[in-house]
Amino acid sequence: MPGTWASLAALPCGWLIVSYFGLDGLLVAVAIAFEAGWLAAARIVKAGGISDPGFVVIDEIAAQWLVLVAAPLDWRFYAIAFVLFRLFDIWKPFPIDWLDRRVKGGLGIMLDDVAAAIYALALILGGEGILGVRP
Repeated sequence: MPGTWASLAALPCGWLIVSYFGLDGLLVAVAIAFEAGWLAAARIVKAGGISDPGFVVIDEIAAQWLVLVAAPLDWRFYAIAFVLFRLFDIWKPFPIDWLDRRVKGGLGIMLDDVAAAIYALALILGGEGILGVRP
């Protein structure tokens, strides 16, 4: 459940980032969150010996923001981005499940969520292409 709450909290933050800094600003925020999350998660894993502690949610935030790169500033697209990301993050279709099992440490914590974000991002971009919507 912490991942769902973090993803939900990432939505208004992402909206603000895009409103003030555009999509480039959101991509910078994704990169910063990914790097910081990787380093912080690696330290937490090393110190606590837990492979994917539930209280580490920066991975969901970075990944949710990545999905928002494809979403227009419209609450409906943000809702779709949220649902799709959570669906793939929980379901973990291949190769997400493989990454989750094989890549350990801070990088592993971050990568499986990024992979789920890529699935959601692809579906949103495909839907926008069919509907003729642009972010």
